[in-house]
Amino acid sequence: MKILVTGGAGFIGSAVCRHLVSDLGHDVVNVDKLTYAANLESLKPIANSPLYQFRQLDICDGEAILDVLRNEAVDIVMHLAAESHVDRSIDGPAVFIETNIVGTHSLLEAAKAYWNELNGERRDRFRFHHISTDEVFGDLPFDDSLFTEETPYDPSSPYSASKAASDHLVRSWHRTYGFPVVLSNCSNNYGPYHFPEKLIPLVILNALENKTLPVYGKGDNVRDWLFVEDHARALAMVAMKGRVGESYNVGGNSERTNLAVVEAICDIVDQRRPREDGTSRRDLISFVIDRPGHDRRYAIDASKIADELGWKPARTFEEGLRETVDWYLANEEWWRPIRDGRYAGERLGTKKLVAGAK
Repeated sequence: MKILVTGGAGFIGSAVCRHLVSDLGHDVVNVDKLTYAANLESLKPIANSPLYQFRQLDICDGEAILDVLRNEAVDIVMHLAAESHVDRSIDGPAVFIETNIVGTHSLLEAAKAYWNELNGERRDRFRFHHISTDEVFGDLPFDDSLFTEETPYDPSSPYSASKAASDHLVRSWHRTYGFPVVLSNCSNNYGPYHFPEKLIPLVILNALENKTLPVYGKGDNVRDWLFVEDHARALAMVAMKGRVGESYNVGGNSERTNLAVVEAICDIVDQRRPREDGTSRRDLISFVIDRPGHDRRYAIDASKIADELGWKPARTFEEGLRETVDWYLANEEWWRPIRDGRYAGERLGTKKLVAGAK
């Protein structure tokens, strides 16, 4: 297969590219605008592979995308390019509208034009896989309820609203034009190569540097955590084997409160790099005023992808978290330039970035 991945220099996108090339042996064209959170260093393991190539392009540039689709004879589009940080969407929603809604529309139009030029077997096997988030469903009470593929949309933030809009666009292109789409909605991802503004890498690195670990509210917001490499496997399965027109929820079956996640990271870092005075890094935790519109709980029912495609997470949360902490300890050359340059782990725009953000 020849697969075009949008946003392939991002956290999840780079994991998808590595999996497709290294594990599955597919040809990959990575299209990325290279905004602040993109990092080509995350593609180093496959950068020299004859199966991989990179193009710096904006998904809003439909003509350029169409040229790539034609010239590379693409079989599958996996659309991951998106602005994805809730706090940033609250501070500045315009870029989320531009990338997540306008960009998805431009990409859909380019891909549909390309698909209309195909015929025979190549037309039959073409797929457009749109990757989205569980945040489009809003939030859940603190009970045992779960998001399913049929859960009504109820987004809470400019970020989740922009992703919900893009989901609706993709579905409408299928219903109106017969365009062959599949969709997936995932829970919170974590793992190696995660940009340090997100909860788990932020806490790991701040804990290493003995910086304060501010937590929203009481830290009782619940998220379902999914190891990024498990997610990459799921996405490849959905793209290649998912039923056209269907959506698949992908979750880690690992619900934890934000506070429990922060405390678990502190304990692992204490084991790996004990403080000189022997005290626990849990002492660094500080509770701060909650984020506006902060969703209470996310939890995914991933039974559909398990039943239809045979996917399930390969790691428990405890295994994945230890692996993630160890990766950051061993790969300072990846994250140090980010901490010293683009993002220092202390401030986001004019507001403090705190633990508990997705």
